[in-house]
Amino acid sequence: MRRALLSVVAGFALLSSARAAELEGVTLPDEQWIGRTELRLNGIALRSYSVLQIPIYVGGLYLVHPDSDPERILRSTDMKLLDIRFLRDVDQERARAAWREGFDRNCDSPCDLSSAEVARFLAAVPAVRKGDRFTILFTPSGAEISVNQRPLGRIANRRFATVMLATFIGPHPPTSRVKRELLGSRTQANG
Repeated sequence: MRRALLSVVAGFALLSSARAAELEGVTLPDEQWIGRTELRLNGIALRSYSVLQIPIYVGGLYLVHPDSDPERILRSTDMKLLDIRFLRDVDQERARAAWREGFDRNCDSPCDLSSAEVARFLAAVPAVRKGDRFTILFTPSGAEISVNQRPLGRIANRRFATVMLATFIGPHPPTSRVKRELLGSRTQANG
C-alpha cells in the first residue's frame, strides 16, 4: 500500500500543464497527467460559507472525458482527480463535520458504507491551513488522498470513493454553486 501511494505522489510531481484557469487568485492547470493518463479540467468552483460568502476553498474536478452529467461521472470507472486549494484555515473538527454531513446526505438510506470504514476515514481527516492542497485521486478500485503532495491514505472501496465524490457533485453538494461549477458551468447565478 505504501509503495502504491509513493508512486501516486511521484505521479503528481510529474504533472504538466499548458494553460490554466483562475478563480479567487488560485490558478489550476487545464490538464494534469497522472502517469500516462491525461485528465482535463472539467470545472473550477469556489466553496464559500455563510451569507457573508467567506471563501473556503477553490476546487477543480479533472476527468479523462469532461462531462456535465453528475450521474455519468459518478458511475464512470475512469480516473478522476479532485484538486482543492484552501483559502483559509479549517480546523480538524470542522473538516470532519463537513465530511460527515456530506456522507450522511449523499449515501442513500440504508447507507451501505461500513461505519468502521467511515470512522477510520474521519479519524484521518486533518486540519488544513490556508494554502494547503488537498487532492483525491479516484481510481477504478477506490481513492488515494494526499495533502500537500504527501499521502494521507487510500480508500480500497469503490463505493466509498463514489460517495466521497458525490459529496461534491451528488444530490446534496456543499452548495449548488460548487456542484454547478465543478460540472463546468460558471455562467449561472451563484447559489
